[in-house]
Amino acid sequence: MPLRIAIFASGSGSNAENIISFFSSDPRFEFPVIISNKKNAFVHLRAEKLKIHSVTFSREDFESGESILYFLQSQQINAIILAGFLLKIPIKLIQAFPNKIINIHPALLPKYGGKGMYGHHVHEAVKNAGETVSGITIHYVNEHYDDGNIIFQAKCSVLPTDTSEIIAEKVHKLEYEYFPRVIEEIWG
Repeated sequence: MPLRIAIFASGSGSNAENIISFFSSDPRFEFPVIISNKKNAFVHLRAEKLKIHSVTFSREDFESGESILYFLQSQQINAIILAGFLLKIPIKLIQAFPNKIINIHPALLPKYGGKGMYGHHVHEAVKNAGETVSGITIHYVNEHYDDGNIIFQAKCSVLPTDTSEIIAEKVHKLEYEYFPRVIEEIWG
């Protein structure tokens, strides 16, 4: 029986597409649905291209978690991947999927994590702090932003001449390279 994974994404969905492509010929994994909190997010177009059902739930839905949990159960989902998802995961989902929700964060946690620390905000903070290293953190999700147990980290150098956009490119390369492999390692 394959592991049925829902991917949550708020934006373009490049990580979602990368993960789905990585596992396209692996019978151990299925990706029946992509869930977003934004109905106009580009991830819906990616889902359509990949022939994967995508749905949007409102901020209010995510605050309670009830309708989302019901939907996930109706789809027989076993695990959740957050791939550029910006809302806090409701406690109902965390309790229903213990150690089965993972997130990728574009920095080396515990630095540069927490509410409001996503995307370019993270890379600008890294640049402004004069860091010489950044990277990715893959972690389990708990009831606090970017606070769950760390599963994996990978680093990249940050040069004094790097802009926040260059840092973002380096971090994205790490995300694409490692996120699918870590998923395979922990759930394969």
